[in-house]
Amino acid sequence: MSRPVLHIGNKQLSSWSLRPWLALRKAGIAFDEHIIPLDRPQSRAALDAVSPGGTVPVLETGGVAIWDSLAICEWVAERDPSLWPSDPGVRGQARSVTAAMHSGFSALRHACPMDLCRPPAPIALDDAVRKDVAAIQALWAAVKSGDGPFLFGRWSLADAFYTPVAARFHHFAIRLDAPSQAYCDALLADEDYRRWFDAAQREDLLPPGHTHA
Repeated sequence: MSRPVLHIGNKQLSSWSLRPWLALRKAGIAFDEHIIPLDRPQSRAALDAVSPGGTVPVLETGGVAIWDSLAICEWVAERDPSLWPSDPGVRGQARSVTAAMHSGFSALRHACPMDLCRPPAPIALDDAVRKDVAAIQALWAAVKSGDGPFLFGRWSLADAFYTPVAARFHHFAIRLDAPSQAYCDALLADEDYRRWFDAAQREDLLPPGHTHA
C-alpha cells in the first residue's frame, strides 16, 4: 500500500496545512508531502487537480482525497487515538476548543495572517482583533489541565490548531498574559514545528510542486 500524500501550501503562509502536518508527524505516520505554491498563476489548476474542495491541505490516501484540515486530523487520530485526551470529558473539551479555532477568530486571521518569514513587529489592532486575542486567552485559561506545557498536559490535536495562532502572536508581537505566553513559547519550541519553520525559511529555494518525504 502506497504512503499517504499530504498536499500543502507554502510553509511560510499556509496555517491550515501546518495543522495536519503536525498531526501526522506526532502520530509517526510516514507520508510524502507535495507543496503547491499558492501565489502563482498555475496555483488554481494545481489545486483543482488534487482537491475536490479546491483548497489545501489535502490528504490523498487509499484512492480518496480528504481536503479539510480537521477531517485530516480526525483521520490521523483514528490511527493514533492518543492525539486526543483519554478522558471523555476532557476529550470533549479538546474537540470544542479545536472546533472554535477551526471556525472562529476571523478578525485575528484576517488582520494577522501567518507569515513565518515576517520579522516580529506590532501593528495597530482594531477592537475586533483585540476581542479575538482576549477570547483566545480566556479559552486557554478555561481548559488548561494536566502537568505538561500544552493545553491538556501532553500534546494533542488542540495544540496543532493553536500552533499557527502562537505564530501569529509572535510575528505580530502581540502582548499576552504570562500563562498564554508560556503556552505559545512551548508550541513554538516544539521540535516538529521547528522543522516546519526552518523549511519555511528555505522555501524560496525550492522549485514549484516540490515533493519529498
